[in-house]
Amino acid sequence: MKKLLPVSTAAAFICAAAFLSACSSGGLHGSSAVLPNVGAMPDAGGAEFLYVGNYGDNTISAWKVSSSGALVAVKGSPFASGQGPTAFAVDPTGLYAYSANNTTNDVSGYSINATSGALTAISGSPFAAGSGPSGIAVDPTGKFAYVSNYTDSDLSAYTVDASSGALTAVKGSPFATGTEPEYVAIDPKAKLLYVPNYSSSNISGFSIESSGAVKALKGSPFKSGGGDTDGATVTPTGTFLLTPNYGSNTISVFTLAKSGAIAPVKGSPFATGYEPTNAVVSPNGKFVFVSNYGDSDISVFSLNAKTGALAQVKGSPFTAGTNPEYVVIDPAGKFVYAPNVGSNNVSAWSVESSGALKTVKGSPFASGTEPAGIAICRVSSGKCIPPALR
Repeated sequence: MKKLLPVSTAAAFICAAAFLSACSSGGLHGSSAVLPNVGAMPDAGGAEFLYVGNYGDNTISAWKVSSSGALVAVKGSPFASGQGPTAFAVDPTGLYAYSANNTTNDVSGYSINATSGALTAISGSPFAAGSGPSGIAVDPTGKFAYVSNYTDSDLSAYTVDASSGALTAVKGSPFATGTEPEYVAIDPKAKLLYVPNYSSSNISGFSIESSGAVKALKGSPFKSGGGDTDGATVTPTGTFLLTPNYGSNTISVFTLAKSGAIAPVKGSPFATGYEPTNAVVSPNGKFVFVSNYGDSDISVFSLNAKTGALAQVKGSPFTAGTNPEYVVIDPAGKFVYAPNVGSNNVSAWSVESSGALKTVKGSPFASGTEPAGIAICRVSSGKCIPPALR
């Protein structure tokens, strides 16, 4: 993964996990941008809240998203987290949020106040993880949560208590992955899970069992198609898997078979900017946004729904702050945000009909130190619902 910190057990993870500043290989990534898949879009008029884990000062910044896309700090922000928050996710029920803490090897859990956007620690938090947790995702059913442990090279699995948000380790957890896993991606039907392995440059694929345990797919791990595989995202239709390759400045696109097996589409991998770390697909499936950590910009591609081929949109790449680690798009597909590890702020853009990005007035917005993991949700029926898991 890219890096934020010097190489130490946590930093080494960081250097390969999710959202850190620069180590020998790159950024500080993890899996925040991995958000649960909820299918139907939330109410169009609902308020939106954006959350960012600040790796350097152990806090979570929270903002309300204005109608223009500008960010307004939530009262009480920033909120305390564990040490080294690298990935952040909101569960699909819209009630809870979770932060993977790289330095303290645990997961902080929060309840979300859908009126104010404030976060409150849930009972029992933090919950133990493996060493160097870097990515986190909650499955589309809201029943299970998964954390990739960069240093241990495995995956922690938890059941989620629907009434409290508390996490309990699944029997058999943790499960072996490739070397130094970073992100976690789950398909829209909550049957398949993929983990990009940074140092072994491959992708571990699993089926999700009814208990929440995972089982390696036949043929796993799969070739990534590029070096230092970092992020991972599944399209909203569950048709394609996309994985940025930090070491080769490319993004691979694979078709997903019913069995979970993956195969590269024609033309894959596709060129990105320098040191790509994360990717997100627009809710309508038309566009792909890639954070280029080394170039400090965002590449935007159109996605061919039939073939999976990518083509850069006019004007791409678009300038971000220094070292964007993650990138997210709001549930309505109107705004894109990227936390900039090197400049301690968050860049914001509105999305044009062509997929091009236009800087939101006031951007970038100040955050805590070394912002990394990021998640966004939209209020509907008293809950803050995230966009599709990717």
